[in-house]
Formats: sequence, C-alpha cells, structure tokens
Amino acid sequence: MEGIFWLAILILMVVIEIITLGLTTIWFAGGALIAFLASLAGAGLPVQAVLFFVVSLGLLLGTRPFAMKYFNKDRTKTNAESLIGATAVVMEDIDNLQAVGRVQVNGQEWSARSSSGFGIPKGKTVLVEEIRGVKLVVKEKMEE
Repeated sequence: MEGIFWLAILILMVVIEIITLGLTTIWFAGGALIAFLASLAGAGLPVQAVLFFVVSLGLLLGTRPFAMKYFNKDRTKTNAESLIGATAVVMEDIDNLQAVGRVQVNGQEWSARSSSGFGIPKGKTVLVEEIRGVKLVVKEKMEE
C-alpha cells in the first residue's frame, strides 16, 4: 500500500516539475523514487519516510546549486531585472520622507527612492541598486 503512495508522490512531483520547469520538485521526486523502491524491498513505513526526507534533502542541498548555476545560466533577465546596475537621471527630486521622486532610465520613467535615505536633487545621475515593487531604489553616482 505504501508503494502506491510513493509512486503517486513521484508522479505528482514529476508532473509539477514538467509544468513549472523551475527545478522546484525534482529533488522530492528522487526521494519518492527511493522510498518507493524501499517499499518494494519490504522496508517499513518509518524507514521509507526517513529515506524520502534524507534523499530529498541530500539532492536539494547537493545538486541544486550546481543545477541552478548550469541550467539557468541562459535565463533572460526580465525588463525590470535588467535595470539593476543601470544609470538613471533624476527627473523629480527624490525625497523618501515625502514619498516623491522620479528617475528616467533607458527611456522609461520610474518612481524612485534613495537607498541612503537622503534626498537627491533633480538632474543628478544615480545608480539603480534594487527594485521594490514598482519603485527603483537608487544611490547617487559619484562623479568620476
């Protein structure tokens, strides 16, 4: 009976992985496979459960960093992600206390906040550090 349970978990994890293609559940599919094989070999449910968790965790910790590095290397950044590190020009004074400020980057205007908390005047050049929701978090670019 446990074998059917592990087989169902295995199939479910593989189907989710196929749908998402995000390397999210494949580790648990491996754990379910080992637990399924253990059930066929006659191991008890506690042994199967321990094998499932140990193998899943081992695969997750042991192979995920490698997989993320090599399988996701060609992933294209979204438009917003590509803005991090970009240079922008302040179009409206940035003042975090008054929750105002706009910058222009790559021809697009964005709401902006200062990462330092200090205001940045209109016309200054800034560097995009991160994105929080629909706002760019910027810091004043030092003159070179």
